[in-house]
Amino acid sequence: MPSHRTRWTPIPLRLGVGTIMTVHGLGKLGLGPLASPDGVAGFAETLAALGVPLAAIAAWAVTLLEFVGGLFVLAGLFVRYVSLLMAANMTVATLLVHLPNGFAVSDGGFEFTVLLALASLSLVLSGPGTLSLERAVLGHEYRPLSSGAGDERTA
Repeated sequence: MPSHRTRWTPIPLRLGVGTIMTVHGLGKLGLGPLASPDGVAGFAETLAALGVPLAAIAAWAVTLLEFVGGLFVLAGLFVRYVSLLMAANMTVATLLVHLPNGFAVSDGGFEFTVLLALASLSLVLSGPGTLSLERAVLGHEYRPLSSGAGDERTA
């Protein structure tokens, strides 16, 4: 059983990752401080230029993952699953877009996407923490694929 202190550790990570992903998803929808005037269609064009198959579907999938998934992470709902998808998303973004630009984010480099991938991976490993919708509604962390052994069923 995790200590009282470590059960609170994921909360700052959830706030950071969830906020960043939600704002980026909103931007792809043409809303918020990072609003893209081209919206999801413009993002799909970018993906197509990178050689991503089914670019329009991929663009919508990434946009919804970032927006809805970001909200889920903020709320503490399905955190391990959504964070795994986010880590994969940021890894693909790193490899397809940012890696050739070097390290510095100011040059379009990979430092930010790698940090988001690693923070998301940390949430996969830690789960939502104490303050989460999963624990409030279910009384425990939602883990349907768990065998029950070592399952965190206590708040």
